[in-house]
Amino acid sequence: MGPLTSRRHFLCFTGSLAAGIAMPAFTTAVQGAGRKEAEERKHAVSPLEDLMLEHGVLHRMLLIYEEAISRIGQSEELPSGVIADSAGIIRRLIEDYHEKFEEEVIFPRLEKARKLNDLVTVLIVQHQRGRHLTDSILKLSEAVKAAPKAQKPKEDQPAAMQQIYGGTPLLFKRDGTSVFSRKGTERQDIATAMRQFVLMYRHHLAREDTVLFPAFRSIVSPGEFDDMGAKFEQRGKELFGGDGFQKIVESVEDIEKRLGMNDLAKFTSGA
Repeated sequence: MGPLTSRRHFLCFTGSLAAGIAMPAFTTAVQGAGRKEAEERKHAVSPLEDLMLEHGVLHRMLLIYEEAISRIGQSEELPSGVIADSAGIIRRLIEDYHEKFEEEVIFPRLEKARKLNDLVTVLIVQHQRGRHLTDSILKLSEAVKAAPKAQKPKEDQPAAMQQIYGGTPLLFKRDGTSVFSRKGTERQDIATAMRQFVLMYRHHLAREDTVLFPAFRSIVSPGEFDDMGAKFEQRGKELFGGDGFQKIVESVEDIEKRLGMNDLAKFTSGA
């Protein structure tokens, strides 16, 4: 007998009582199925754990972006395709899947409970800006292949902008699309877009992990939480397959290897 939901347990049990039927074998089977389901739930990954695992992937992508930015700044060569491949992972896993779940499930639930409305508003805007930056990064990544050498930043850029972004930041039109606020090479432009993305998402992820997710967990019942987890898992399987997350992690590892940054011990302080 396959796993049964708690609602089915209840219906089967009350139905047996109403009919006055003694069904010890069936009851034993139901209890066994219940124990199996409880054990599966015990070892299952919750939806918030899933989201934080995906945050872990994004943190690794931000490190890859930072490495690419550094190499562009030093006029160093980049392995072919690393920027486009990195932006593609961010688009598929984070923007088209992870953030959609937040926008369709988590944010509305918090808004209904009148919790963190100001924070949710900012996070939604940052999702939109992040997608526009990814559009720019993907578009420019093709041009970067044909322009491998970087130029030094212009000396007349404001000191504050140079310190924060490494150049003048991208401007956004009223419709949210980005336009370049200066003339420069594609490598400079793509480095600027990646810097903005990294800076924004460092803060974005920190607020979600320490403020948004705990608040969400506090207003959701265990049953509702389980239902959300099942839906989240099903959507992930539809988009990426049963072992899709592991394959994405392997793709991240491949990019790290191409950049020579896959050995964690290499980044040990004092090593």
